[in-house]
Amino acid sequence: MTNSQHTDIAIIGGGPAGLQAALTAGRVRRRVTLFDDGTYRNATVSHMHNVLTHDGTPPAEFRAAARRELTAYDTVSVREERVASVERDGDGFRLTLATGEVMTSYAVVLATGVRDELPPVPGLQEVWGDLAAQCPFCHGFEFAGQRIGILGAAAAPHLSALLGPVAGELVVLDEGQELPEGATLDVPRVAARVTAVERHDGGLRLTLDDGTTQDVGVLFVVPTLHQSAPFAEQLGLDLNPSGCVLVDEFGRTSVPGVTAGGDLAHLAVFPMPMASVVQASAAGQVAGNTAIAHLLSRR
Repeated sequence: MTNSQHTDIAIIGGGPAGLQAALTAGRVRRRVTLFDDGTYRNATVSHMHNVLTHDGTPPAEFRAAARRELTAYDTVSVREERVASVERDGDGFRLTLATGEVMTSYAVVLATGVRDELPPVPGLQEVWGDLAAQCPFCHGFEFAGQRIGILGAAAAPHLSALLGPVAGELVVLDEGQELPEGATLDVPRVAARVTAVERHDGGLRLTLDDGTTQDVGVLFVVPTLHQSAPFAEQLGLDLNPSGCVLVDEFGRTSVPGVTAGGDLAHLAVFPMPMASVVQASAAGQVAGNTAIAHLLSRR
């Protein structure tokens, strides 16, 4: 390919996975273009946790620091633009930007993450990432000793086991769900459904359809995951039952030259991706390494 708008590796997504992939490729002076359209799964989170040396750092500060570090690598370019489509182009790839501009690459790293679809409870979206969360490792310790709610009986055995040493008290809002087969739960359960969520006295007040309320410090929810970008579908990538991209141990997808890292992808042995900054960064490093290996195989 001789197009003047060309890069060796196109990385789509400016979160931890994409930033780490760019750093990895920059360290061996590969031409890299990272596209960041400003969409982040943890955009509503004020502080990220369970990240060594960055525990409690606002995600925006983490991304800004990573961007500054990338400026030391003259082969790495960061563009604050949205990629509209990706397609095969001979033995490489063709990216069309939202502006209509076209760029070609020899390899593509997908790091666009997933979108969380929350249960349709009024007020839940407004507190998501703050007083409503999904990951006890990232979002539990700060509520130690408080009353913690779990929305949905299906995930309650697992979440209650993780949160037991953290919570002062646990309560499960069944939401019409049954416990998994063979599971037991030694935690108070509420059969009435939640009809509204609102901030109250530093925590949340849950209004139920029987007219009663439940007050909790934080509410844990299991969202439904969706790809946040159309590229997996456009490229015809194989998916896991979770809807996330299927990758192997090297971050390779079902299309040669396309690797993936972060929340949008996981190994077949996992039921879903781990919502973790560290995990995403590690997967981004692997995806970047494998993209470089793909470049070497072209010789």
